[in-house]
Amino acid sequence: MIYNSFSFIVLYPLIFLLYYIIPARHNKVRNIFLLLVSYVLYLQYKPIYALILLGVTAITWATALALDRAEKPKRVLTIGVLLALSPLAFFKYFPFINENISTVLSKAGLDFHLTGLNWAIPVGISFFTFQALGYLWDVYYKRQEAEKDFLTYALFVSFFPSILSGPINKASLVIPQLKGMRPLFDYGKVVEGLKFLLWGMFMKVVVADRTALFVDIVLPDYMHYTGLTCFVATILYSIQIYADFAGYSLMAIGVGKTLGFELTENFRRPYFAVSVTDFWHRWHISLSTWLKDYVYIPLGGSRCSKVRNYCNIFITFLVSGIWHGANWTFIVWGCLHGLCQIVEKASGQNKCDYGWLGKSIKITITFLIINFMWIFFRMPTISEAVGLIGHIFNPASPIMFEIGSRHIFAFIIMGVLILFVKDWTDEFKPNRFQLFNNHHRIIRWITYIIVLVMILLTGVFDAGQFIYANF
Repeated sequence: MIYNSFSFIVLYPLIFLLYYIIPARHNKVRNIFLLLVSYVLYLQYKPIYALILLGVTAITWATALALDRAEKPKRVLTIGVLLALSPLAFFKYFPFINENISTVLSKAGLDFHLTGLNWAIPVGISFFTFQALGYLWDVYYKRQEAEKDFLTYALFVSFFPSILSGPINKASLVIPQLKGMRPLFDYGKVVEGLKFLLWGMFMKVVVADRTALFVDIVLPDYMHYTGLTCFVATILYSIQIYADFAGYSLMAIGVGKTLGFELTENFRRPYFAVSVTDFWHRWHISLSTWLKDYVYIPLGGSRCSKVRNYCNIFITFLVSGIWHGANWTFIVWGCLHGLCQIVEKASGQNKCDYGWLGKSIKITITFLIINFMWIFFRMPTISEAVGLIGHIFNPASPIMFEIGSRHIFAFIIMGVLILFVKDWTDEFKPNRFQLFNNHHRIIRWITYIIVLVMILLTGVFDAGQFIYANF
């Protein structure tokens, strides 16, 4: 469900009311209702792709059951993983592989190209596939019992708040909540969920979509702007992608809370990280955890030689880059993150503490490193990413900033500053500046009203897709 759309404003209150009309003792009926809602909402994107979601669900469910009685569980796991991954590989990566093979063969004088295979990628396929595979590996490693009820497992995979862009939830967190008795109505959890929804909406429509008005003009046409303007645009893109993705995650978690569910935390103020390693402890936490549990540790983790450990880190972030998209830019982006963490670990920077001044400097340096790596994530090709970086550092470029519309830019700065202050206080003064959770009711409600008014007056309501929905 696209949370910044009119359909969400209309449909979600109806879903909320119908869900709580069902008595709490009829837990099975509630789950069936949520499963139907999840599939109906998924069908609105491209109905035929709901079969892909159902297929991945059925394959991983049946494989997990087979693992319990298999004489050779590793073989069963391998077959199940390959079958579950095949839709993701076909829809997301086959066109990329086909294009690169065709390019190589054309340079050798051979004409080979499979046409008609550039279909749209099923929405959320990377997220629900990884979530299902995580469950499968947990069953294999005996960390999770195989779920015998197909409807419960199907709801775990397709739960509508998180299927579009995560978080990637663990079965050990969600399935017990689906099977356990949920209260008829938890007032405290609903209120908390609505706060998440409110702040997530602010991040998306006031910050992310406003900054996009500047970023999407400058970066695609960077040669016509000064280096300083392009640099500011890259910083705003770093803020855009954070506000967009973290905003979605907060809204997904908020919707889950209003229905009585706890979903995985996905962000923890990543731009206050003191290193790239620390950044990945704060950014897309559910994916970082998935990569650690199912790629890094099985490869050997840190319980091996230094060289092997560095290789494990590099491979893990190579997988991260590939997961994000079928493009060389994502692969380079993932490799750069892996290399930065190897350098940090080899130099011992992760263990250094330089006091508040040193920490401030490390936060600034880390943000700038992350910012320049985002350029490879944002630009369509490696050559354009390199060209943009070269243009920013071009000494011949005029030292001036082209602001464009002052009205639009003023709203952008205002939203970014509010986001920065909120994150700064949550990071460094969590007990002193509590606005959403202040013990004074008047302060809380003033905060709610101000944020809501800003959303209504300055938000960009074009139902723009969330960036990570493309992955």
